[in-house]
This record gives sequence, C-alpha cells and structure tokens, in this order.
Amino acid sequence: MSDTQRSDRKTQRSNHETRFESDAGRPHEIVVLGAGYTGMLAAIRLARRTRKQAVHITLVNPSDRFTERLRMHQVAAGAELADYRIPDLLAGTGVAFRRAAATAIDPVAHRVICDDGYELGYDTLVYALGSRADTTTVPGVAEHAWTLDDPRTAHRMSQRLAELEAGGGAVAVCGGGLTGVEAATEIAESHPGLTVTLISTGEPAAMLGERPRAYVERALDRLNIVRRSGTRVTKVLPDAVRLDSGVMVPAGLTLWTAGVRVAALAAAAGITTDAAGAVVTDPTLRSISHPDIYAIGDAAAITQPWGRMHGTCQSGMPTAAYAADAIARRLRGKSVRPFRFGYFHQPVSLGRRDAVIGFTHADDSPRRAYLKGRAAVRYKEFVSSSPVPTFRLSRRANVSVTLSRGGRATRAAGRIAA
Repeated sequence: MSDTQRSDRKTQRSNHETRFESDAGRPHEIVVLGAGYTGMLAAIRLARRTRKQAVHITLVNPSDRFTERLRMHQVAAGAELADYRIPDLLAGTGVAFRRAAATAIDPVAHRVICDDGYELGYDTLVYALGSRADTTTVPGVAEHAWTLDDPRTAHRMSQRLAELEAGGGAVAVCGGGLTGVEAATEIAESHPGLTVTLISTGEPAAMLGERPRAYVERALDRLNIVRRSGTRVTKVLPDAVRLDSGVMVPAGLTLWTAGVRVAALAAAAGITTDAAGAVVTDPTLRSISHPDIYAIGDAAAITQPWGRMHGTCQSGMPTAAYAADAIARRLRGKSVRPFRFGYFHQPVSLGRRDAVIGFTHADDSPRRAYLKGRAAVRYKEFVSSSPVPTFRLSRRANVSVTLSRGGRATRAAGRIAA
C-alpha cells in the first residue's frame, strides 16, 4: 500500500469514527455487498422504501457491469446480451455505487474494508455476495476447466467453441444439474459440429419429476448429447476428463458446473456460517450472531419449516425484496413477520427452441404437472427473463418477485418484534 493510500485510509477511518460519534441525526448507513440479482434488487428497493428517512445506501461491487448470470450459458454458446452498467441502473435512486471488492468485514467496528484501500462504515450490512463454481474439489479443474461465472470468460469460451467446432472437436460438461443441462443443450444446439458429453454422478436433471425428466432425456437424444451418468470425475486434463472408472473422455474444452461455493468473507470475520460458508440467518434473514447483518440469496443459509432453501434466482429475489422491506420497517420502529418462501417450479431451457417446466411443492419436491415445448419456452422467458425491468419498476413501486410463500408449509402465527 502506498503512503497516499495509507493517508486516505486514515482520513476515511477518522471520518467514519467522527460520523458514528456524532449526533443522532446522522444518516443510517446501509452497505450492500454484491450487485448481482439480489444485491441490486435489495439496494434499489431499499432506496425506495427509505426515501423519506435519513438513510444513506452504498452498493459495493468489483465490476460496474451488471451480469445476468442465468444467461451466461447463452453467452458461452455465442449469444450477445445487452450491456447494462450498474451506475445507470442506479441513476435517480440515490444509491451510491463503489466499484471495489470487499476484502474483509470488521463486525465489531462495523466496517467493510475494500481492495481500493477504502473503509466503509455501516449500521446495517446486506451480505449478497452470491456464489461461484467450486473449482477446488477435483484436481485440474481450477487449471483446465471453464466456468460460467463471468461474462468475459463466457465470451472467450464462445470463441473457443467456434474453434473446436471447425475441427470437429469435443466438449465435456461436468454436472448434471439444471445449469449443466442448460449449458450442454445450448452448446449442442448452437454448435452441432461438436461432440458434447454430459457427465454426472446421477441422472441429468434428477431433481425434476419423472415425466419432465423423461422429456429432458428425449431432448438430449435429439441434440446427440452423449451421457456419462452415475460416474464421477477424478481429474480434468487439458484435453480430456478422467472418470472414476478410469475412462478418459476427450474434451478440447471442459465446462465445470458441478457444485458452487460462497465467499469466505463472512466466516473469516467470525460471523456464524454453515459448513459451506453461508451466513446462518434467523427467521427475518438477520445473521444469528450479528443481527445488524442481513444475508440474502446464495450467500445465506436460510431454513424454512419444510427444510433448508437452496440457491436459485427463484428463491434469491424474494430474499432481497424481503430484506429491504424488513430493514425499512425496523427503521420505522415496526414489527416484522418471518420470511416465508415456497418453491413453485423448476424451469429448464433445452436450447433456444425447447424447454420443460416441472412444477413443485413448497419444498421443491416435484408435482405431476409440467409444461414442455413451445409453451414451456414462453413460460420460462416470462419468469426467467432479464431482471432489469424489475429493477426499473422497483424504483417506483414495490414489485412482487415471489411466486409462492409456501402456503400451509410455511404459515406461522405471531409477529417478531422490531
């Protein structure tokens, strides 16, 4: 760190301490870490809900570009998405944007330390750092596999896929969850000259019901996708994937979608987390160890009466909206009801012209009902389209982003005091 940075940090720390020791009329400082789907919605909704209060909101993110992570498989396959800039999306909200990465949290001093040398003081912290592909579990993944975490990487991947197709190459997609299935079908449809192999420990899209899963299998057949199910990857090499059977699957490009991990920031700060590093929350999404910290989206370990929630956009956006509303209510001295959520569906794209929607119970177990084909494509485009229109509407109104609150599975009497 340079002398100038040290001087700036000292000044910032002094300003922070002065602000927190000043009269009670100072603004309530809210810092939102992460500008993904949940962080963006939380910041914008908070700005609207607290517009008549003395509140200052800062959104922190290392890039000024808003990334539509749900569509990264489309970018990797060669599609171009709109270029949204975070300052533009925040324009007119009063939310301050700081382009930086948070490197540490001091929950005792109520500070966030950023990689640009700046320290942000907070009264309330919204932890929305999301998750990334876990490249640490299998040898060679970090060195040789690709992920769908970053639009720049996805663009480079699209160029590599085009090069491979020109030579009749092969691609391995590791992970049979919904992300793996969507990526494999997108690649196979847009690059028919490639041999695409989908590798999974279980059946592809195993979380779907029997009939939608059978439809997925037919789509994989139609797109000539090779399946290696019931097997485990033991090593990723520059030009192949080795399975636990010893079989080597040729791959000029390996895409890794098998598992995610969350940032270590919360655990390193002494905030109570689960084994994966997600912040353990109370029924109102506050950290059980530090109630001035709210955790939302993939970064939160949230339990409902039916069990533990898992990270999806379907569940993440409701946590963001709820946290914004809960913070605003508590600042007004109001009581807050517990967060309620139930899953409603599992939408899966199968290329650009096909899809399947499996409808679910609140605990995400499958119902019998499902949609397929063109109807499913239209449905998925409606429920999984860009969140940017929701952000824009949220500047002016409280937009509903929850399909189900779980019904009887989550209903609870009583209110939790502010």
